[in-house]
Amino acid sequence: MKYFLAIIGGGPAGYTAAEKASKAGKDVVLFEQTSLGGTCLNVGCIPTKSLLYGAKQYYNATHAQKYGVTATGVTFDFAAMQKRKTIVVRKLVAGIKQRLNNEHCTVVNGVAKVLDNIRQVWRIECNGETYEAENLLICTGSTNFVPPIPGIKDNSAIWDSTDALAATELPESIVIVGGGVIGMEFATLYHELGVEVTVIEAMPTILPNLDQEVVQVLLDKYRKAGINILTSTKVEEIRPLPASSIGEKIGCQVKANGEWYEAERVLVSVGRRANLNGLEALEGLETERGAIKIDEFCRTNLPNVYACGDVTGKIMLAHVASRQAEVAVEHMLKEIVNCQLSTINYSAIPSVVYTNPEIASVGMTETQAEANAIPVEVRKLPMTFSGRFMAENEGETGLCKMIIDSRNNTIIGVHCIGNPCSEFIAAATCAVQNGYTPEDFQQVVFPHPTVSEILHELL
Repeated sequence: MKYFLAIIGGGPAGYTAAEKASKAGKDVVLFEQTSLGGTCLNVGCIPTKSLLYGAKQYYNATHAQKYGVTATGVTFDFAAMQKRKTIVVRKLVAGIKQRLNNEHCTVVNGVAKVLDNIRQVWRIECNGETYEAENLLICTGSTNFVPPIPGIKDNSAIWDSTDALAATELPESIVIVGGGVIGMEFATLYHELGVEVTVIEAMPTILPNLDQEVVQVLLDKYRKAGINILTSTKVEEIRPLPASSIGEKIGCQVKANGEWYEAERVLVSVGRRANLNGLEALEGLETERGAIKIDEFCRTNLPNVYACGDVTGKIMLAHVASRQAEVAVEHMLKEIVNCQLSTINYSAIPSVVYTNPEIASVGMTETQAEANAIPVEVRKLPMTFSGRFMAENEGETGLCKMIIDSRNNTIIGVHCIGNPCSEFIAAATCAVQNGYTPEDFQQVVFPHPTVSEILHELL
């Protein structure tokens, strides 16, 4: 059977594309070697947030006195948290399977390999069978990057994020190599569950791509809370603890800037790299910095070959992958929206760091605007200008910043720290996406009392 579209990878990009194309009546085959949902659903976003929510419940219970609530004998069961995480993931994977269960969509579980292109038809092999398709969409995602640190290989005490999410017991102490989003979310999880945490980041700051005034609020709080955060610090070596000092106990020593740090586990989270395995037959496929190069419609340089998600190296976020998939399929179907083909606006992509408090942002930071020679007006307020925030975040101040392009008075960035900013950053994203002026945004009515009103206060 010849398909309209063959998709390699069943993560957010792959299953979104499959659902959209099959609903349009096109025959689609999707290849996934493990479980539908990709890294995000199975070993990333969802399991991490499930565990973080459990940790937050424990943290809130043990800090309830400031709200007039006294809780005694509060404990947590990490194995139960892990079990709940697994149930959540299974339900969501089942939901994706159900969405793809239609007459136009075929899901094949196995490792797919592109064979060749004969007379404008792509041939893909999987499980000994050959499939043909008019269009090919590559959604092979990314893998954890393993830095060339001496001693990092073949050490059972060293985890990546997948290992950490699978662990059934908590370590007593952990060193986290990398102070990016993944590293800081795991730092939050472990700290709130009583683990001794050290974060080592080579850059001058944690979360280096975010607004640094916002990041400083988190950095100050976490250091005060007892998380040991080392910046401008490079890991030079990792070695097992000397047997004479620990007996049967597992552990590592981490050398950074000449100092040794000891922990039961080491979590390495220094980023991810595009996965190009199985694509060797795509001769001439253009790449850029180790990822597949695409245009505004997610087309590669090869005819009828598209790529979406982490494999493009654009912005490694699930919602970016999903939007790219929509753009790619709309281009294949030649769907015209508002008299033009859809594209994706990478300057209006929201992101969230699920620390406690959360950080949410969209658009340019002050530093990025300066680097692009854009004159800006910066408006900022503590989150305490929101009555709802005051009522629910005792002892917290938070911060919300708005970056306005002084040349045309348009909002080009919003950056917040404070719970639950993840739930209203979409409103700011609409403003950035649509080029709102503060006066335009002021016409939007915000419900009271909500923390989202902080955006209105800035106007």
